[in-house]
Amino acid sequence: MVDVGGLELTAEDREILAHPLVGGVILFTRNYRDHDQLRALCDDIRGLRAQRLLLAVDHEGGRIQRFRVGFSRIPAMRSYGARHDEDAAMAAAGARDAGLAIGRELAAFGIDLCFAPVLDVDHGVSGVIGDRAFSDRGDVVTTLARAFRSGLQAAGMAATGKHFPGHGAVTADSHVELPVDRRAESELRAIELQPFAALIADGIESIMMAHVRYTAVDETPASLSRKWIRGILRRELGFGGAVFCDDLSMGAAAVVGGLDERARLALAAGCDMLPVCNDRPGVVALLDALKDLRPNRAASARLQRLYLRDTGATA
Repeated sequence: MVDVGGLELTAEDREILAHPLVGGVILFTRNYRDHDQLRALCDDIRGLRAQRLLLAVDHEGGRIQRFRVGFSRIPAMRSYGARHDEDAAMAAAGARDAGLAIGRELAAFGIDLCFAPVLDVDHGVSGVIGDRAFSDRGDVVTTLARAFRSGLQAAGMAATGKHFPGHGAVTADSHVELPVDRRAESELRAIELQPFAALIADGIESIMMAHVRYTAVDETPASLSRKWIRGILRRELGFGGAVFCDDLSMGAAAVVGGLDERARLALAAGCDMLPVCNDRPGVVALLDALKDLRPNRAASARLQRLYLRDTGATA
């Protein structure tokens, strides 16, 4: 999954997006000016190939909302967690409404995924997660994430739970360096995995991995770990949906080597799609380095189930 530089596609963008190993595009704030421009860009991307590209954007609400002017301003998910302490039913209704608004507004442009909800439990130490998490309690995260997902579903949009197995108890920012969580495996399972296990049992469509090392389980970061992905996520929790690596250009992933090494580790571990953002030279080099690979049919089938269902939405 790659990005594009501006408000419309360049000749280089088109060449990159035509590559058989590219399966999706992630949009950023720089790709949005107004509704007409965004619609034209998305239509252009979707029309490039017979098997169209998956379109995604980080659009959680709060700090992480790429499109703002002309879109509903969605509050940080923590606001629903705070409301839950006073009125659980009202908080769940608000979270569902947020998911519905995000889903409807993005669906109007043919965008398939908003990369939400955040299923991390906030332990009060992670600046990069913070109020993106619904709560510091796993049961509240589960309740509100279920409500949020129901709103997305009503708009025809699949959900992506992140960041497995939980990013909320580490201080380091994985965009810059590799966070390390040294807690016992029993604690991780009892607290961090609770919302993921519940949403997986519900049938959540996709999961995004965390660039975090959990030393009690595996020295390899979870995003690149066979034990976490093929073992715990797939075999133990029974997850059958699509697995996204977190952005391979992030500093936390660099501990294992260059983009080539990161990508091969992620694929071997069981990731279905590898976002590589804000590094066009890296994308070009990576596609060349991986030219011996062939598209994975099983991964492609899982990813195809994420395409937006037609709801007739307009904007």
